[in-house]
Amino acid sequence: MPTYDLIDSPWLLPRPRGEAARELRSLRHTLLNAHEYDSVEVEVSTQTPALLRHLLVPIVMDALGRPADRAEWARRFANGRFTEQQQQAIGDYLDEHRSRFDLFSEEAPFAQVAGLHTAKQETKGAALLVATAASGNNVPLFATRTEGDPLPLTPPEAARWLLHAHCWDTAGIKSGAADDPLAKAGKTTGNVTGPLGYLGVIVPVGRTLFETLMLNIPIGHQPADDLPQWRRPPATAQWRSRAATGLLDLWTWQSRRIRLVPEETDKGLRVCRVVVCAGDRLESIPEWEPHTAWIFAKAPKGATGMLRRPRRHMAGKAAWRGMAALLAAERQDGDGGVETSVLLSQLADIQAEGFLAFDYPLQVQTIGIVYGTQSAVVEDILFDSIPLPIAGLRTKTDTYTTLVQVTEQAEDLARAVNDLSADLRRARGADPIPWDKGQRPGEFVLHALDPLVRRFLVGVRATADDPELLEKGRAAWEELAGQRTWEVAEKLLATATGSEFAGRVVKKDNREYVYRLASAEQNFRQRVRDALPRWAQAVRDRRGAHSDQVAASTNAQPV
Repeated sequence: MPTYDLIDSPWLLPRPRGEAARELRSLRHTLLNAHEYDSVEVEVSTQTPALLRHLLVPIVMDALGRPADRAEWARRFANGRFTEQQQQAIGDYLDEHRSRFDLFSEEAPFAQVAGLHTAKQETKGAALLVATAASGNNVPLFATRTEGDPLPLTPPEAARWLLHAHCWDTAGIKSGAADDPLAKAGKTTGNVTGPLGYLGVIVPVGRTLFETLMLNIPIGHQPADDLPQWRRPPATAQWRSRAATGLLDLWTWQSRRIRLVPEETDKGLRVCRVVVCAGDRLESIPEWEPHTAWIFAKAPKGATGMLRRPRRHMAGKAAWRGMAALLAAERQDGDGGVETSVLLSQLADIQAEGFLAFDYPLQVQTIGIVYGTQSAVVEDILFDSIPLPIAGLRTKTDTYTTLVQVTEQAEDLARAVNDLSADLRRARGADPIPWDKGQRPGEFVLHALDPLVRRFLVGVRATADDPELLEKGRAAWEELAGQRTWEVAEKLLATATGSEFAGRVVKKDNREYVYRLASAEQNFRQRVRDALPRWAQAVRDRRGAHSDQVAASTNAQPV
């Protein structure tokens, strides 16, 4: 039986700071030299939280322990790297648990079940682990590979997709393990997605891999019975529903029972076949889950109180458009209220106590999967990354108010253009474009404003919450936002024909409404002025100055 030691064999692709990734590195090397790397490169963005949560952060946290308070966290972070003592502790930890990090061990293969098999000894193609590959019902749009095509995975690839499957695997029917008493007719039904499938994942990212690891470690007590999967008895084919005992248990959750089947090929050792069966099911997403924001809704009829559930990301919606949720460090319990992630809330407290610089270049990645057809297929993978000024995480600051208002302005401008389009269509006798069908012109506005918002976020980081600098930035933002919005609006107005000039009368609820080009444009101008008061005032000031110049030149005496 082959072996593949994940501790000292190269299988991760860390990217040196400011350079392109060059070669695969071992788990030990990547962790001990985390300060030398920007990040770990991945095949798809959803592998990032899988590697962080299921491997890198749990090892660091279990080997070194969680910081007891913000001061201890700050001392570790300020070092910029693991100290020699910490490196020794991590190295000793890896050596102690080396036997559990063999990808193909006969006794306890990493994150798998030794000897796992179905009653008929069936295996499936390795593509079953790969979210972007065609397999069974999961056939991605425009996929170039069919289910019948083999997809041999190298050991490094197989290890990465193994962790991805535990975190993100689709729901639906799974093969029944021979020793699973809950399997029926060779199958297990009622399987849910991997734990991350329920979340809109939010990952704070630092300047180096070391800083990213630290930014993803919550502060506080670590329960004694909270262990990662490699410190628990090896999993068997039997699974159960239960609650997570703590973060290490949650992060390394065995949501599937899996066995990789290695074989020697003419290209070397490959995983061509796999066995994937039902795994443990979380009874609920714990309220201390640190990698998601939360949304509140009224309890259904017959129940009282508010329901708190993870806030999912929306396809096609930039991360900054959910700024209110990212910045909601203080819990909002009302219907539709939001609360940011534990980790971002923690950073707000750390910065407020002076342990983190105001202008620290924090990036926030938002990651998710859109499932379709009873969550049994992957329809889309969502990813975005935005700069996030840390001061904005404290609600009683000018930075917070500024960030929320700017993103609200962008939405208001998109609505103004959509309303303009609707009024013009009514004027020509057509219905407005439905909100859930077709592409409305407001999307072009948001697309045009996207780079401006991201540039604004970077600029806000350098203001040190200075009201004067923030106001100058707001004025510059509104000037550019107004110009971009009018560029989209002018294209709509340019398509107007004679019918829009004349307009038409619509009767509704015993009232008459007149829709024509002139009123549509007038209403649009007012909406833009309302959304961008600074820009509107600047335009009035320029017109006033121009009028004064004209008057002065008219009244001047000839020489």
